[in-house]
Amino acid sequence: MSLPLPAAGGVLTIDTDAIAANWLQLKSLLASGTSCAATIKADAYGTGAARTARRLAEAGCETFCVALPAEGIEVRNAVPTARIFILNGLFPGTAELLSANRLIPVLGSMEEIADWAAHCRAAATRHPAAIHVDTGMNRLGLRPDAFAAVMSDAAATRDFEIVLLMTHLACGSEPEHPMNAHQLARFREATAPYAHIPRSMANSAGVLMGRDFHFDMARPGISLYGGKALDTVANTMQPVVKIEGRVMTLRDVPAGETVGYAAARTTTRPTRIAMVSAGYADGMHRRAGSTDAEPGGYGFAAGQRVPLFGRISMDMMAFDVTDLPEGTLDRGSLVEILGPNVAASDLASYAQTIDYEYLTGLGKRYARHYGALTATGTTG
Repeated sequence: MSLPLPAAGGVLTIDTDAIAANWLQLKSLLASGTSCAATIKADAYGTGAARTARRLAEAGCETFCVALPAEGIEVRNAVPTARIFILNGLFPGTAELLSANRLIPVLGSMEEIADWAAHCRAAATRHPAAIHVDTGMNRLGLRPDAFAAVMSDAAATRDFEIVLLMTHLACGSEPEHPMNAHQLARFREATAPYAHIPRSMANSAGVLMGRDFHFDMARPGISLYGGKALDTVANTMQPVVKIEGRVMTLRDVPAGETVGYAAARTTTRPTRIAMVSAGYADGMHRRAGSTDAEPGGYGFAAGQRVPLFGRISMDMMAFDVTDLPEGTLDRGSLVEILGPNVAASDLASYAQTIDYEYLTGLGKRYARHYGALTATGTTG
């Protein structure tokens, strides 16, 4: 449950219309005949799975991908007509749960295939399933030789309906990485005898890398939420999330003194510091802070960037607001700490991580609000 603003350290705004717009933009890039699913695992990358699924369904999305059965049930309740794939496969003892909720497992091992076949045989119903082909990631899926053996053994799969063959890109964020061409060639070769079965390879990066990767169904994730899927090109997705942290206090620190834990950052001039009520307990990664040796991330207030000053702690972070006009901020003001002006991919580069972690780690201590991303306010 969202906290009311007076009780919260900040405001988290989520724009589901922007998510829908990003889905439509990605869909427009796909080859003719390629459908566009939406990956909404991890609570739709922190944006709220049920609400996001309903908005995407309104935009025309009919197929969703999640990681876990519990996530699938939440989406099923939100969008009763949806087709829902469980990417993490078939957990032991969950076949009845999946079929009862019309969830489609992505089978990635001989054991999973045998379990699903036995369940369908006992139910006398050919429930649908996808099969994951491992083309080199060595995480989930059947290696090409095992996949060929299964597909040539009619008894192994005759009790269920194979509705999709899929694989997953290991290095999609780097379009020129040789692994992409290697996986594409292996997937084509492995699945060529089964052209009558729809195929899926493209995540967000695969959509953006071009039609060779599109096949019959794309399943973008990070790009739906405004994230940067390719390292080498500008991100054209609309921002979806904005976090504004509340200023607790403003303090003047003389030159030559330190701010925060570990005395990591020293003032080189008389410095005006804004202490904002958000920290690593709220999803603001500690590594994005600054030290005397290395610059850190930034926030946004009064139309300009304000640098993080010193370590990010559990509940608060410091910003150098010396260069803002006098009276711009006050106790209770809001500073944008992630959003249209503070890209998650930028913060991630300072934190030595990826924007996925910022989105999926959105904290629970914000006042959560759904609506358009408006300009950062100056009062609480």
